[in-house]
Amino acid sequence: MKRYKKIDRYRSKEGKRYKTNAIYPTIPETENDIYVIASAGDRYDKLALQFYNDSSLWWIIASSNNYQKASLIPTPGEQLRIPADVRLALELYEDLNSSR
Repeated sequence: MKRYKKIDRYRSKEGKRYKTNAIYPTIPETENDIYVIASAGDRYDKLALQFYNDSSLWWIIASSNNYQKASLIPTPGEQLRIPADVRLALELYEDLNSSR
């Protein structure tokens, strides 16, 4: 699923093209979630590739943790939750962004 497929596109009076911001859902915890301790060199996209076989799903891990929007790098030593139910995360994302 392309994350920005359902995000509205606009054109300003000056002809500039832009999209609305995506809204990321709060992903509920489940008993099947995986917990890891971040180490030096970890990045959300690398973790998504490791756990989901898809680096574009980095936002699921980042949204499930208190990440800094300016960085794809978690703090070494920080405990990270890796949501087990990717399908639920994608459905929540779709619900939030399709009605905008």
